[in-house]
Formats: sequence, C-alpha cells, structure tokens
Amino acid sequence: MSTGRKSSAVKGAEQALAFLKGKANGTRVTAVEFAAGNVRSIRRSLKLSQARFAREFGFTTATVRNWEQGRNEPDKAARILLAIIRRNPEVVRVAAKRVG
Repeated sequence: MSTGRKSSAVKGAEQALAFLKGKANGTRVTAVEFAAGNVRSIRRSLKLSQARFAREFGFTTATVRNWEQGRNEPDKAARILLAIIRRNPEVVRVAAKRVG
C-alpha cells in the first residue's frame, strides 16, 4: 500500500538524473579517483601475473583484471590494502597466509 510519499531511493535517483541533465539541484558529488594503472604498476613492480597477484593477496583474478582495465575501481578497503601492498608486500603476504 503506497502512502503517496517517495522513497529515499526514488528521490535519490531523481536527483541523480537531474544532475546528469545539468540541472543544479544542490546535489553533492564526491569523486574518488584510483587510476587503473595504479593496480597494474603495483603488480608489475612485484613481477607477478594477474593470477598470482590475486592469489597471493586475496583477490580474484577477475577483480584484478577489472581494476586494471578500468571496468571497476577498488573500494576503500581494497585501496588501503593496495597501499600497504605497494609499501610492504611481505606484511600482506604473511597476513594473507594466516587468515587462509
């Protein structure tokens, strides 16, 4: 039974559509950039294939491939993990082995 009020999801979708059409509606946009090349450069600096990088650090090969090809971006937790891998991959390797 509808109460006549729009859900927050519907309101959000309408605001997003208006924003995309160029209508200023007070919508706040936050852009987070993580270039696909960042994941690739980390992996290559370690001289690992996508499959081995994924296996060693707990990702799927498809996830690594999608990040590198720009189809998806790592979420915040993955970006943090990637930053640690970049600086100290051995710490992550040890932790990944312990958690199985």
